[in-house]
Amino acid sequence: MRRAVHDWRDALVTVLAALAVMAVMAALGLWAAGAAGLPEGAFPRVVAAVVVIAAGGSVDLTGEAGALAGTDAELTVMPLSVTLAGALTLGFFFLRPLRHRAVTGTGELLGRIARTAVLWLAALAALTALARHTFPIAPPGSPVDIIGGLLDATPTVGFRADLGLTLLFGLLWLLGVLAMALLVSRRAPLPTRLLRYQEAVRPAAFSMLLLLLAYVAAGAVIGLVVAATKGHPAETFAVLLLGLPNVVWLALGLGIGASWEGRVEGPFGLPMPHVLDAALRGSQDTTLTVSTLAEHDGRAWWLVPVAAVLLLAAAFAMAVRSPAGTRLWQYALHLGIAFALTMLVVTPLTRIVARLGLSVLGILEIDDLGGRVALRPHVWTAIGLALLWGLVAGLLGGLLASRVRRRGEVPAKPAAPPSA
Repeated sequence: MRRAVHDWRDALVTVLAALAVMAVMAALGLWAAGAAGLPEGAFPRVVAAVVVIAAGGSVDLTGEAGALAGTDAELTVMPLSVTLAGALTLGFFFLRPLRHRAVTGTGELLGRIARTAVLWLAALAALTALARHTFPIAPPGSPVDIIGGLLDATPTVGFRADLGLTLLFGLLWLLGVLAMALLVSRRAPLPTRLLRYQEAVRPAAFSMLLLLLAYVAAGAVIGLVVAATKGHPAETFAVLLLGLPNVVWLALGLGIGASWEGRVEGPFGLPMPHVLDAALRGSQDTTLTVSTLAEHDGRAWWLVPVAAVLLLAAAFAMAVRSPAGTRLWQYALHLGIAFALTMLVVTPLTRIVARLGLSVLGILEIDDLGGRVALRPHVWTAIGLALLWGLVAGLLGGLLASRVRRRGEVPAKPAAPPSA
């Protein structure tokens, strides 16, 4: 009985810690973005909606504009700063009770996952109930307000979390985070049947986490410098606290040659770096590559060598953590597959689709209520390029680590001096 209470307590601490970190990150980011001034006490509900989205949940935009008009609202974007903070916290507290164990039973591990999942879904259900609100979007005296008054079509917009989809995708998000936590941690115990796979999988998985976190850390430093020297600190902190991984992992993809398709129209409230806004702004879709970005800021070409250096560092870290006797082709294969899988997960998360407009009688369309932004990755191209980069970097990383003593390697004894 005492053991069961202890296990449930560990699961509760894990869930509450993750949600608390996500809520604080979301609240600070929204405050920096100016959402604290939303009418009718909407701020805590918007925070709840952001946490739901960051945890893999589904939040739908709803609109109403009377009998003669309709609103058109769509939002698909994941606040990856909030997601990453929650994932790291969740993984840390889930693994903490197991840190002194060498192995664990399958039943015990599944039990811990199940208890965490039950409490996680209960918390998401509570957040779903809070994540709903409706408010008007036409300022008094604006053309939209005048048209709305004449046609009884004053537009409103709202959001509502979908309980079923939130619980489904939230559970998948949780299981994915816990699986990654077990993969990247060298000390996390595994069931006996899985121990033989850890030597091949864990070093590559850890190197990919290191690569992604290195990009986030570099982006945070650059963002702080920009906030201190270039002005507009609130906008910069909004990007850092809500969408920093969205930007820096996009930079990683651009650095290896991947591309996105997108455009930005009108004023839109999503925090976005100015150079990215400039590259995408227009009435037609633009193919975003490192070269098109460099047309607006020549420093974008630095994304290529930065990607090469950081990926090589990740390959070196993988090789050093790999057991002695690993061959060069295995380094290349492990990192190539790991990097391709990483881009398979990361690239779709950078997708953004957002639109807010008013249609009167199905003829007059006013899209400048909030604007439009779209950014869609070419996923399979990114995966193919990641595989090639990973193969080359893995090979070079193995060569660089060949002179470094690795785990499990016994140093050679010095030769005995010849006898007289």
